[in-house]
Amino acid sequence: MALSLYVDTERWRAHQRSVIQQFPGIVPVCKGNGYGFGHERLADEVSGFGSDLIAVGTTYEAARMKDFFSGDLLVLTPFRRGEEPVPLPDRAIRSVSSVDGVAALVGARVVIEVMSSMKRHGVVEEDLEKLRASIDDVRLEGFAIHLPLDRTDGTDAVDEVIGWMDRLRAARLPLDTMFVSHLGPEEFQRLQQQFPQTRFRARIGTRLWLGDHDATEYRGAVLDVTRVAKGDRFGYRQGKASGDGWLVVVAGGTSHGVGLEAPKALHGMTSRAKGVARAGLATVNRNLSPFVWGGKQRWFAEPPHMQVSILFVPAEAPEPKVGDEMVAILRHTTTQYDRLVER
Repeated sequence: MALSLYVDTERWRAHQRSVIQQFPGIVPVCKGNGYGFGHERLADEVSGFGSDLIAVGTTYEAARMKDFFSGDLLVLTPFRRGEEPVPLPDRAIRSVSSVDGVAALVGARVVIEVMSSMKRHGVVEEDLEKLRASIDDVRLEGFAIHLPLDRTDGTDAVDEVIGWMDRLRAARLPLDTMFVSHLGPEEFQRLQQQFPQTRFRARIGTRLWLGDHDATEYRGAVLDVTRVAKGDRFGYRQGKASGDGWLVVVAGGTSHGVGLEAPKALHGMTSRAKGVARAGLATVNRNLSPFVWGGKQRWFAEPPHMQVSILFVPAEAPEPKVGDEMVAILRHTTTQYDRLVER
């Protein structure tokens, strides 16, 4: 019995098609764990809809993806002088975010990242003159800008891209192709209309693969069910049952990513209050699991084990049976399933 990822394949692919139609020339992103589906599966999907280019996170991912995908490979992590060399075919394209990086990649295919309001990495305006003097030594595939997801100051994403287009034009740099991230379809269309001589290519991962939440579902199989009474001791640490009910052993533990949670950006008093409440409950060993039974997320009875989790299901809930499956609310990017079931 397993932690399974169920996929409504036709619905999943229909969503892919809708995104592809909204972003002509899309560059599908396949990085990390392949958004929960794995690199090989996403390479098959991309080959199926005929994209000439796929983006990966690192050179190590590119080295694996080259065996699954026959098109070009765009490495998103910028090149750094002195990095460990990874053998890659000529169809690999390196992102570069500095003049020094361009100078070190003589003869290579490169995409040059400019510094956006993300302030993460990128060539700055002051370096554009030096950049113009060095691009003749590389095979320039275009420029790129990585935009923030939220714009709390009310600024416009399209205006930020236009500002960089103007700077690059003023520096007499070629504007044949601009790779963009985190633009909506209307914003993308506005840019293409304003700069018809430039090909804009949207690098998209989450929206493409995970945009339809109802197309996928994780479920953990119930492996064992033990009735307990309030005060009964159980588990590795011999904790006490908080009431009458059942201890339920369900497939899915730390090796699957169960119990892992990335920090969240909290906005507003309600979300902050909920965060404080969760933290307070954790100090008394009350941690909500991702598993749902009887319409509610159930509490971990103790911290998840490597391959299973033990949950407490109170007596007033429906009694779980061995072989049942519990829906699990898990992040695709941190989860490793045992099996994938196509529906």
